[in-house]
Amino acid sequence: MFFTLNAVKGMTVKMNINKIRDNETLTMELNGRLDTMSTMKLEAELKKEITGVKTLIFDFANVEYISSAGLRVLLLAQKVMNRQGKMVLRNVSRAVMEVFEFTEFSDILTIE
Repeated sequence: MFFTLNAVKGMTVKMNINKIRDNETLTMELNGRLDTMSTMKLEAELKKEITGVKTLIFDFANVEYISSAGLRVLLLAQKVMNRQGKMVLRNVSRAVMEVFEFTEFSDILTIE
């Protein structure tokens, strides 16, 4: 799924979310910036898809940036998955990993 949001007059934010559902496993491949605007769409997609999911995988191979809003969505997803299964982040770039380490999210998220 590709979407474009009009964040500020004349500015667009682009993020690609590719969802792959295999029984009780949901993989979300993210491409772009996980910032204030794009996390609104990610959160909406998660709410639609997370029912019945036992394993939630985020593929961060093409995520170049994560904001505090992105961290908030990951924390909310982790809380849901603590009740219904497990959540894993894969292919995290060095720049995004530094954010996880600085905020100590690396201590609460499973990062492969």
